[in-house]
Amino acid sequence: MAILDILRYPDKRLRTVAKQVDTVDETIKALVEDMFETMYEAPGIGLAATQVDFHQQIIVIDVSEEKDQPLCLINPEILEEEGTESCDEGCLSVPDIYETVERAEKVIVRALDQNGDEYTLQADGLLAVCIQHEMDHLKGRLFIDYLSPLKFQRVKKRLLKQQREDQRQLVM
Repeated sequence: MAILDILRYPDKRLRTVAKQVDTVDETIKALVEDMFETMYEAPGIGLAATQVDFHQQIIVIDVSEEKDQPLCLINPEILEEEGTESCDEGCLSVPDIYETVERAEKVIVRALDQNGDEYTLQADGLLAVCIQHEMDHLKGRLFIDYLSPLKFQRVKKRLLKQQREDQRQLVM
């Protein structure tokens, strides 16, 4: 297993639309394991393959306190949505930024697991939010895209400043 590099906004590769996984083979299974290791190390509760520059529809999630309930969704599809809720979201690709986003309160999702077996999952609360957030990554969307233009510009300015400071520290 390996820790993968997580792309950071404004990297244009985060805007890539992911393709469906044709076959869950050993390469995909190894990527899923690397994604889990990367997510836990970051630390985060969700990671989409797009964020690690692999543009296929793969998501890993673990919203449990103990980090012992790993969930893999390959080729996820939302079948039903219900209600709305607003929740503060953050993202490993947009570090240190947290903003309120409105999403469906409950979802029913169909996906393949890391063995290639199809399953359906009903989710609500944090898990539902996380699934929708990570599925957005597969479409080339980020949670900051839901912000008003003014808030988006403030966040973008802050992230670009942070990026310049990070680069300055690397040079020193």
